Amino acid sequence: MRIPISALIGLFFTGGFFLMAVFAPLIAPYGLAEVVGDVWEPRSADHWLGTDNIGRDLLSRMIYGGRTTILIAALATVLSFSLGSFLGFTAAVIGGWIDQLMSRLVDLLMSIPTLIFALVVLSVMPVNITTLILVMGILDSTRVYRLSRAVAVDINVQDFVEAAKLRGERRSWIIFREILPNALSPLVAELGLRFIFAVLFLSTLSFLGLGVQPPASDWGGMVKENKDGIVFGIGAALVPAAAISALAISVNLVADWVLNRTSDLKGGRGG
Repeated sequence: MRIPISALIGLFFTGGFFLMAVFAPLIAPYGLAEVVGDVWEPRSADHWLGTDNIGRDLLSRMIYGGRTTILIAALATVLSFSLGSFLGFTAAVIGGWIDQLMSRLVDLLMSIPTLIFALVVLSVMPVNITTLILVMGILDSTRVYRLSRAVAVDINVQDFVEAAKLRGERRSWIIFREILPNALSPLVAELGLRFIFAVLFLSTLSFLGLGVQPPASDWGGMVKENKDGIVFGIGAALVPAAAISALAISVNLVADWVLNRTSDLKGGRGG
């Protein structure tokens, strides 16, 4: 199997980010909230990226912040895809008034701007990692629902699905053995995009003060903490912003490659 250069680059950086997240306590030179110098010290042998707005090592904060960002975004993406795809496939297979009711509820949720909805919910709930994952996952599942339902509606009328129904197969068989394998290609492509949107959404919430709470860190919160330094020509806020961009590009490169690898499943016969 020959892997294109773009996919190799994406795999390298994506793998690096995820390894950093897993082994953060082992590779970070300092503690998460440990003050080790003066405010916004420049790069040095002791602090490769300098220090932040209160004298903490910026590299260590970046490593721990990446761990938090990737963990929350990954779990929220898993939740959104598990919930959204299952409900979308179920609505397409059952049809009738159940499909109409579920679709109208999703339309209602999607009619409210996601950021405003999240800000309202988080303003009245305790802001912690569990709450962030649930809010982000449930809100994003509406987008996954629309995609999975649209794909499943087309697959549901294919001959091999009709044959499975005539054999008396259960709905669970039809969903997981007939529809899911043939809907994999567009879902995989959407998976990368939804993960990146989760990263950006979390960063936005943290920048607005309703995401990850200090002394914990994520990349969006680090931009907020160090944004005042830009006025003085200090680029501490640009480091986490660049990390978000690099993660987005690398994940999309991997998602494009996986999409090409799984495209032969389109229109194929399920289980």
